Amino acid sequence: MRTAVTADIHANLEALLAVLARIEAIGADEIMCLGDIVGYNADPNLCADIVRSRNIRCVLGNHDACAAGLEEPDGFNPVAQRAVLWTRDKLTDENRLFLRSLPREQRVGDLFLFHGSIHDTNRYILYMNDALDNFTMLAAMGKSLRIGFFGHTHEKAALSFDHGAVSVELWPDLKLAEEKRYLINPGSVGQPRDGDPRASFLVYDTDGHRVTFNRVEYNVHACQDKIIRAGLPSWLAERLASGT
Repeated sequence: MRTAVTADIHANLEALLAVLARIEAIGADEIMCLGDIVGYNADPNLCADIVRSRNIRCVLGNHDACAAGLEEPDGFNPVAQRAVLWTRDKLTDENRLFLRSLPREQRVGDLFLFHGSIHDTNRYILYMNDALDNFTMLAAMGKSLRIGFFGHTHEKAALSFDHGAVSVELWPDLKLAEEKRYLINPGSVGQPRDGDPRASFLVYDTDGHRVTFNRVEYNVHACQDKIIRAGLPSWLAERLASGT
């Protein structure tokens, strides 16, 4: 079985459609989303409509929570705060209720899905101590739970844990070892921040125990034009071209 894992769509319709087209070409059996369907970009309702109508398995992101009114964006930078409050005003009632219904984390077989950090949607996994904390929490949930998929950083990453040590896995096509646990980030669909502006996602092959990272070109200019026309901060449009 092949599962496509996405994260941080952030209301970028052009990127989402490009990723879904690639996923369809690959022939994935299921699609998952690790949160932040909305925020930053100008198509929150259309992106939420797609995720909802396609029954994509999804967890709640911090932008989703603020846009839906579950939290206030007090810790957001001014640009992110302005965008999420704009999104809150634009959401349909149906999509607001949909975002409110999303779980903050979800277990699926030997996988654990969450947005930022286990049990904390807003926290990032950036440093080795962050990873170690999350590996400890993952292990506490049971021996069979081997893989945590997370988002929030907008950068693809694969970390492994074995015999008390955290390692960074640099392979774009990663064979998972049975004796290790993993924390894996597919990167961002709608606002990559790793210097590559292409939309990012991964495919997890459960039969081959392999994770493959993918990048997809999309119409960046169309998304940028929508941001400007919506009156959102121009920096949100500019950063899409550089993937930062």
